[in-house]
Amino acid sequence: MKTILAATLAAASLVLAAQGAQAHATFAEAEVTQNSTARLTLRVPHGCEGQATLKVRIQIPEGIIAVKPMPKAGWTLETVTGAYQNSYELYGAKVTEGVKEIIWTGNLPDAFYDEFVFRGRITDTLTADKTVFIPVVQDCANGAERWIEIPKEGQDAHDLESPAPGITVKKAGHSAH
Repeated sequence: MKTILAATLAAASLVLAAQGAQAHATFAEAEVTQNSTARLTLRVPHGCEGQATLKVRIQIPEGIIAVKPMPKAGWTLETVTGAYQNSYELYGAKVTEGVKEIIWTGNLPDAFYDEFVFRGRITDTLTADKTVFIPVVQDCANGAERWIEIPKEGQDAHDLESPAPGITVKKAGHSAH
């Protein structure tokens, strides 16, 4: 009886450890709508193999413009700006450059999770009913978690070891949940 209980506990521990190892950065929001401004909340579930997260970097893909990150108490905030590949119309003005990367620097112990928020305009250059992937890197003292893998056409993101978090783009006129 003790052997069965010990084996069951060991198996449960392995399952929980595997689930924890597979936890990755995700967005709280599942969908966004073309031609609207979306609030996106990146969830960072853990550090790097027990180490605290010291920096979170989000690479903004083409088609998301007018990005504004939310400051976090205790963290410094930096943005990297640059030229867009395309020009966009925003409130009657031509927009050709903007935030390409957001960088928060601080200290998030491995025992905790946190959320990093920004907003941006979802343009209609992003294809409706497709997922847009937003690469994220967590830097720690002695390593990093690089959530940067983008699936190829027809490939499931769950098959990737370090998938970039994604959100589904809905056609303008449909509400995002």
